[in-house]
Amino acid sequence: MKFRNRLFRKLGLAAVLIGGMIGMQPAAHAADKTLYLFNWQDYIGKGLIKKYEAHCGCTVVQTYYDSNSALAAKLKAGGDSQYDVVVPSSYYVPQLIHENLIRPLDKKDIPNFRYLIAKFKNPTYDQNDAHSMPYQWGTTGIGYQKTQIATLPESWAVLFDPKLNPTYPFALMGGSGRDTMGAACAYLGYRFTCNRKSEWIKAAKLIEKTEKRKNFTGFVDGDPTMGQIKKGTITIGMTFNGAVAECYDDKSCLNSAYLLPKQGTEIWVDTMAIPTHAPNPKLAYDFINFILSAKAGAELSNFNLYGSPNAASEPMLSSELKTPLIKPTSAQLKYLHFLPPLSGTKLQTFNAIWTAVRQH
Repeated sequence: MKFRNRLFRKLGLAAVLIGGMIGMQPAAHAADKTLYLFNWQDYIGKGLIKKYEAHCGCTVVQTYYDSNSALAAKLKAGGDSQYDVVVPSSYYVPQLIHENLIRPLDKKDIPNFRYLIAKFKNPTYDQNDAHSMPYQWGTTGIGYQKTQIATLPESWAVLFDPKLNPTYPFALMGGSGRDTMGAACAYLGYRFTCNRKSEWIKAAKLIEKTEKRKNFTGFVDGDPTMGQIKKGTITIGMTFNGAVAECYDDKSCLNSAYLLPKQGTEIWVDTMAIPTHAPNPKLAYDFINFILSAKAGAELSNFNLYGSPNAASEPMLSSELKTPLIKPTSAQLKYLHFLPPLSGTKLQTFNAIWTAVRQH
């Protein structure tokens, strides 16, 4: 779902140069057996790519994007005939369906679909799994520096109530605005999944008021939030559970903590979909089915430190993926929600309100 930066940290300048070459416009598709994967940066390990290439007797050419809107723009500009598999976030799948940018899936070509955990089948964002398959999943919550703040209430109030946080520097999430608007709605007593113009306007007014506070530092996407917390630039910010797990793993943020607000927050899924005019749909189905195999699914999550939607992968997951940080408790699951789909006029209305907030 989100911008990843592990590649740059682990592999250095050489990887940046290689990534730049991989990220160039795909060449005209020849008759060779090549899978063109359009993905978030560093969202699958090189080892797993090599295993798939050995499995299919093919070559994988991977190109990167850093936002769902960038993915959609590329597909609209002809990318729907250049790529075989794309990895949109759950809330964005309905928009891609509405704009006819991804094709319906035939599940008989994805037999490993049977391994999916029940809660990831027939999701609200894509009923009957008609156009997408789960890839990874996670949550959106609040990261904070616990050496400065020992405990915090499990509430969005830590961001929106100036009495609760009069001095500690904090950030809100940028991007599409769905999480930040949802958080403001939940704080105001609406659902995190608020879906009405009147609720969005009230949430927008709260965010604009929050922007004026002296300790508000700006809008920061989820992964960079943890970088700012580690540097001490901010003390509190909206982030993703996997971003926290990653810096726990490399021991760069052991003094940080993560909480899920009880008023409601997001459970998100990054999915796999096939563009409408994919050059090699047969190979695309094969790749999706491969990722949904038990071993590949476990290796993918052990690399990314995000949850696996695959029940068959669970015995092979690392111990850190079995903690409440990555695998929320049954109590926490009750207040985790998929963002509702938006399209057409409703999407335009939301985008106009969010744009006004960012320009305020």
